[in-house]
Amino acid sequence: MNRRDVLRVAGSGSLVGVAGCTGLFETRSARAPPLPENRPDAVYYPTHYEGMKMPGMKEQGGYGCALTYSYAHRFWLMKPNGITEVEIQPEDSIHLMPVVWDAQTGIIPPDINPQLTISQEGESVDQFAPWPMLSQPMGFHFGDNAQLQGTGTYTVEVRIGGPSTRRTGSLTENLGNASFTFEFEFSESTLEEISYTDIPDDREGTKGAVDLMDMEMLPSSQVPTPDALPGDVRSSGTSGDAKFVVTILEDASRFGGDEEQKYLAVSPRTPYNRTMLPMMSLSGTLHRDGTSVFDGILQETIDPELRYHYGATVADVRTGDALTITVESPPQTAHHEGYETAFVDMPDVQMTL
Repeated sequence: MNRRDVLRVAGSGSLVGVAGCTGLFETRSARAPPLPENRPDAVYYPTHYEGMKMPGMKEQGGYGCALTYSYAHRFWLMKPNGITEVEIQPEDSIHLMPVVWDAQTGIIPPDINPQLTISQEGESVDQFAPWPMLSQPMGFHFGDNAQLQGTGTYTVEVRIGGPSTRRTGSLTENLGNASFTFEFEFSESTLEEISYTDIPDDREGTKGAVDLMDMEMLPSSQVPTPDALPGDVRSSGTSGDAKFVVTILEDASRFGGDEEQKYLAVSPRTPYNRTMLPMMSLSGTLHRDGTSVFDGILQETIDPELRYHYGATVADVRTGDALTITVESPPQTAHHEGYETAFVDMPDVQMTL
């Protein structure tokens, strides 16, 4: 078990005896106030939200990359035995977030698995693979708390691997395997310049979400509105507070089928902010007049027009067909506060097309 694994399994009781860190941890604990009582099993207004700083932005190998950071904060991991909180540790300095996108389309792919190396004056400070995450103000991103060594200049190298999710159209040309290097000055005073907004007591813990932040030159992880999706949008449904929108494309040739077949696309998104919900396992069953005409996997796919979605090639789709979407596993992403009680228990979605 490495150092970061130890930090992730440490409970709050392990912090009591840390010498020299009490005042610092108390300051950071103030930024992680007690969670609202009686949180709904849905998206809810968190206790607070934070801004971020962006030390730099670069482009290489068909990808853009921006390095961003904010205050260290708590988040939740999806585990086989349930969702587990990762608390702020005394050594945590910042929450470091590389944002990587396809330079041609602006799509943020969730499958490039960035690796971060932080160094100072040529000496390694920290090295880790940040978690794929869902945040209300940030949307989908990769991030983790990082440990720095106080005020100074740091070098951060971001390396991304090749794609693992099916891509279509121009996205098939982007093979990944790029590297980006950033330098930034860090100090506690600079960190304190980042905005911190408290949610009123009568609003926190109620259903809803804070808006996505305006990230200026950075792309968004939102998926298209139903009206903007290509094809014939037939229906929508909800599960675990996620919304599923179904559209049918007449020509399945760019998805591995032929032009005589149809492509059934399922576009899940968060309520309120329309953030994509990646890393699920979905299957679908299509019934017509009581007979199954399709029963199979809905494959994760990134398409320039549909963006991140799940889909399957089918022989035909007719008005009145009954579709059942089964969530074999919910999104395997970490959740920031306000999302940790949603997208966990996800029953079947049933709709008529």
